[in-house]
Amino acid sequence: MGQNNSGFSEAGLRRVRDVLARHVESGKIPRLVALAGRGDQTYVEAIGTMRHDGDAPMRRDTIFRMASTSKPVAITPVMILLDECRLRLDDPVEPWLPELADRQVLKRVDGPLDDTVPARRPITVRDLLTSTFGLGMDVTTLGTPIQAAIFEQAIWSQGGEPAPEPDEWMRRLGTLPLMYQPGERWQYHISHDVLGVLVARVTGQPFEAFLRERVLDPLGMKDTGFHVPADKIDRLPPSYVPDPQTGEFIVWDEAADGRYSRPPAFPAGGGGLVSTVDDYHAYFRMLLNQGMHGRDRILSRPAVQLMTTNRLTPEQQTTRETLARDNVHVSFGQGQHGGWGFGMAVRTYRGDYAPVGQFGWDGGTGTTAYADPDKQLTGVLLTQVGMSTPDAARLIHDFWTTLYQAVDD
Repeated sequence: MGQNNSGFSEAGLRRVRDVLARHVESGKIPRLVALAGRGDQTYVEAIGTMRHDGDAPMRRDTIFRMASTSKPVAITPVMILLDECRLRLDDPVEPWLPELADRQVLKRVDGPLDDTVPARRPITVRDLLTSTFGLGMDVTTLGTPIQAAIFEQAIWSQGGEPAPEPDEWMRRLGTLPLMYQPGERWQYHISHDVLGVLVARVTGQPFEAFLRERVLDPLGMKDTGFHVPADKIDRLPPSYVPDPQTGEFIVWDEAADGRYSRPPAFPAGGGGLVSTVDDYHAYFRMLLNQGMHGRDRILSRPAVQLMTTNRLTPEQQTTRETLARDNVHVSFGQGQHGGWGFGMAVRTYRGDYAPVGQFGWDGGTGTTAYADPDKQLTGVLLTQVGMSTPDAARLIHDFWTTLYQAVDD
C-alpha cells in the first residue's frame, strides 16, 4: 500500500486494488500491472498470472506490448530535432521524404483512387506531428477503396505485424493518394510511423538507435524497445484478442518465436514498442518535470508544452469527436478528451474523473498511460487483452476512476 505522505488515501488505494482484482477475478482480464505515482512515491499492483489458464504470477517487471501507447514516447525524437533546429515545424518534409512530394488528394474520401486533385500545398513537419497530413486510419471510412489499399499495402503496421523495411514502406505509401488536403483533418496512426522514417533520414541513424541514445538510455528505460531480447523473453506474456461473441481468449501473439521476439524490419513508432510500468513512469515523470530527468534535460520546456497542449482546430477534430460519439466502448479511453497535442491526447473538457490538462494515450492491447500536471500524478496500467470486446476498455476506465478518487491532498 502507499505511504501516508504519498498523496493517496489508504482507503482509496484499497479501492484501487479491490476494483482491479475484481476485473481479474471476473475471468475477462487474465493479468495486469498498474502503477500510480505522485512526487517520489509510487504505488504498484501486479495481479493475475502470465497466461489466462494459470502460470507464473504477474511481476512488476513484466514486459508488455504497448501498441498505440507507443506514440507519446516515439514522438520525442522529433521534438529533440526541433529543439536542435534540425527540423522546423513548418518545413516541408519533401527533402527527406520525397515519396510525399507532389501529392494527389481524393475528390471524395469514398471515391476511386484515381479520382483526385492536386494537393494545395506540401506536407509539413507540423502536419505529421498533429496527425493531419492527409492519410490515416478512420473509422468513418472503413470499407472505402483507400482504406482497403492501406491494408493491402501493409501500411497499417501496428507494431509487430509484418511490414516491409522503411524505404519500401515509404515507397508504398507514396503510391496512395491522400484522403484529405494537408492540414485539413486529424486522422489516426499512420503519421507516427512516417515520423520514425523522418527521424532516421534526418539523423542518418536507425530510428530505434536515435530513440535509445537520446531518450530511452538517458531515462533508464532499459526494458523499452521494438523487440524483447532472448534473455528477457520469459517476462513477456502472450497477448490475447478475445472472441467478440464468446469472450474466449484467442492468442494473438506468443512470446517465444512471436512477433516481438526479434527486431522488426520496420520499427513502428505508432505502435511497436514493448515496455514496463516503471519505464513508462520515468518517461511521463520527465514530461511532468518539463523535460528534466534528475539533472539531465531530455527536452526543452517549450517542446514539452507543445506536445502536451491541444494543437487541433475544431474543424480538424471531426474524426476524434466521431470516435467518442459513435464507438462508445473504446471511447472510455480513446475519445473523451477533446484535444490532441503531439503524439498524445490532451483533455480540453472534463468528461469524466480526469481533469482538463491531463495528457497521454491508450493502446489496443489493453494499455494506458497518462500524466496530470495539476495533481502531479502519473498512472500506467498494462494488460495484454485486445479491444475486440469492451472488457479492457472498462478496466482502463475503472483504473482512472479509482485512481482519482484515491488522490487525497
